[in-house]
Amino acid sequence: MSQLLKVAFKELGTAEIAGAEDNPRIVEYAKKSGFINVSDDETPWCSIFVNYCCEELGYQKSGKADARSWLKIGTKTSHPKPGDIVVFWREKIDSWKGHVGLFLGFSSDKKKVFCLGGNQGNKVSVAEYDASKVLGFRRVAKEQIIDIPKPILKKGDRGEEVIKLQTLLNTLGYDCGDPDGIFGNKTTNALRLLQANNHIQVDGIYGKQGKNTIESLLQT
Repeated sequence: MSQLLKVAFKELGTAEIAGAEDNPRIVEYAKKSGFINVSDDETPWCSIFVNYCCEELGYQKSGKADARSWLKIGTKTSHPKPGDIVVFWREKIDSWKGHVGLFLGFSSDKKKVFCLGGNQGNKVSVAEYDASKVLGFRRVAKEQIIDIPKPILKKGDRGEEVIKLQTLLNTLGYDCGDPDGIFGNKTTNALRLLQANNHIQVDGIYGKQGKNTIESLLQT
């Protein structure tokens, strides 16, 4: 079982208290994960709960209460594993509203997604959601110091600097697979897409322009 699921399952059943009283445990989720202005259990807390679980492990966090903020955290994955983060749209796909929880699995027909999360029926619970409403799956890990590689790197290169580049590309949403230190086709294609999206020379080579672009994107 993933470490995130271990943390979350310990909270299973924690529920809001109806009326003026607030469940102090839910308030604690907010305080521990940096939401110091949240002092009740009525504030939508699905993202707060995921932030809490990540905080407990020193994992990457969104630091925001909106569910869709998680679409920019960690690494995008098309092959989710139990414990990955899953983000859904709510009401309309192009609205700001959503829900976030920890992925458990699909139904046998792939039409439903089961997840463990907070504020599901006003409590920490396991619930099912329509797979058609999934906005994305994200994989988070321990926070680490961002280390920008030195240029120049190109196809065929290997080593720690390539791992740094692959890690940053994944962080920015340009999927190049698990960082393995081998600058192959997937890394080249991810880099070319970053170059095209940021209007710099598209050659699949990590040079000074690429370094400056990545530095700029990490600051936004």
